Amino acid sequence: MVAMYNIAGRQVGSHVLAMATLGTTFLGAYISLSGGSKEDTKNPPINAKSKEEESFIK
Repeated sequence: MVAMYNIAGRQVGSHVLAMATLGTTFLGAYISLSGGSKEDTKNPPINAKSKEEESFIK
């Protein structure tokens, strides 16, 4: 038998509340731990006089 609760005027089962709680918890953890977008690190411009010198620096 399932315990029923009145939420916003509707009967909601305890199993539904448990699934919603777990889903919200895991979704919140995933979003908070995923981090932001990674920006490309900009290197200073290479002032090489030839292609060979540029490839040597890289």
